[in-house]
Amino acid sequence: MYENFFKRFLDILLSGIALVFLSPTICLLMLVIKMDSKGNVLFKQKRVGIHKTYFTLYKFRTMQIDAPKNTPTHQLDNPSAYITRVGHFLRKTSLDELPQLINILSGEMSIVGPRPALWNQDDLVAERDKYKANDVRPGLTGWAQINGRDELPIVVKAKLDGKYVNELSFAMDVRCLVGTVKSVLRREGVVEGGTGQMEKR
Repeated sequence: MYENFFKRFLDILLSGIALVFLSPTICLLMLVIKMDSKGNVLFKQKRVGIHKTYFTLYKFRTMQIDAPKNTPTHQLDNPSAYITRVGHFLRKTSLDELPQLINILSGEMSIVGPRPALWNQDDLVAERDKYKANDVRPGLTGWAQINGRDELPIVVKAKLDGKYVNELSFAMDVRCLVGTVKSVLRREGVVEGGTGQMEKR
């Protein structure tokens, strides 16, 4: 009942309210991004959605226009060299994710769920298959996000996504949201090019 109806209802309600109340902040960020570097304000990328269907994910652009396309940040040799001045701030505060409220409102994403994989991240998608984590809407934040984020190796990340799916409930979503607020305020787990850094230590 929660997953099929109430969760979607909350996604529509909360994302709609957030878009209205955050519209001044969103407009200000769009202006700052445009003034800081060349290129479009929004960054669009093909991602894996529910049941491994594809959708276009929206983010605020945080990289220079000459940055490699469709390449996960952790696969770049020197990701910091491509990130704009404003981009560093947006990534650290997770404000670059705000445009995904549109993805949530349209039903392509949920507020809470596994973070959507890139269309070419076959290793992550395959691992998630083991835990049925590809059978729920991807989220703006999730259980893996508050338990390591960029530092997690793919195998661990997929396992945590599976835990979320197995325990999917209103209480679980609240835990993820509370944990997200704490992580963002502490700026935990954000490592440029950092996927798997916990494993390397």
